[in-house]
Amino acid sequence: MSNRRNFLKTAAMATMAVGLNSFVGKPEEENNIVASKKGRKPIVLSTWRFGIEANAAAWEILKIKGRALDAVEAGVKIPEGDPTERSVGFGGRPDREGRVTLDACIMDEYSNIGSVACLEHIKHPISVARGVMEKSPHVMLVGEGALQFALAQGFKKENLLTEESEKEWKEWLKTSQYKPIANIENHDTIGMIALDADGNLSGACTTSGMAYKMHGRVGDSPIIGAGLFVDNEIGAATATGHGEEVIRIVGCHLVVELMRQGKSPQKACEEAVSRIVKLTRNRGKELKDIQVGFIALNKKGEYGSYCIQGGFNYAVHDDTGNRLIDTEYFLK
Repeated sequence: MSNRRNFLKTAAMATMAVGLNSFVGKPEEENNIVASKKGRKPIVLSTWRFGIEANAAAWEILKIKGRALDAVEAGVKIPEGDPTERSVGFGGRPDREGRVTLDACIMDEYSNIGSVACLEHIKHPISVARGVMEKSPHVMLVGEGALQFALAQGFKKENLLTEESEKEWKEWLKTSQYKPIANIENHDTIGMIALDADGNLSGACTTSGMAYKMHGRVGDSPIIGAGLFVDNEIGAATATGHGEEVIRIVGCHLVVELMRQGKSPQKACEEAVSRIVKLTRNRGKELKDIQVGFIALNKKGEYGSYCIQGGFNYAVHDDTGNRLIDTEYFLK
């Protein structure tokens, strides 16, 4: 009996010591981040610094046990409607003909999908994409057809080319040099993935694409499986950066399938980036000229991210707060 009492006393003290070591001497924020990476819900992730404001809008829905689909749509509409964000929606940089063309897609927990590409004159392409998903027999509409559908659904036709973007385009015309630079926000995207209180996943992705692209160019952002993929049994992923490279490996579907095989969101993103690196080198291309970043979230609420080169960050919002995280990268 004495040995048993000593054993229980020792075990209790050890448990208390572990608990103290977990918190004493560590900032509260650090403990919260560690807890979040182990999995929390609801939770929302989005790409780049404008993800902070986008997450805040999404969180207003998630915190009252709203649906992840509604949250991601509301979230990405923030940068879409902000003319100072020059790579998404209203105020986005135009193609080489001076036309602002937008791409977007959305996917819910039931694998319902909607997408628009090369859409002009509509401030919120993500909502048009949701309309395609819910109010049409198709999953993707492009160009003039997408615009006709949007107008029929009551969306307002607007001029999306702001004075500042037009000025930059006219300056670009003097040389017409087309060489996108990694991490310069002329080709970035807001991708958002969320897990709601009911444990359901959804995602959204929207962009104005590469600045001064050829008219009609479409990147990965509106392509389900490339710029976004959601599997409600496993997880979700979205991408940003040079869309051609993401399409080459069907990047976000790959990330989710790697999670299905048992990899963590972090390891899945790393593997996807490594495949892009290998293919790029095999084609004799310079890695320094491209950037691709992935963010991923699994069904447990665990998340991760990885990119080709430094400079990419993403935002995370859960019940511990909203924060911006610098992503680990391949090129050191």
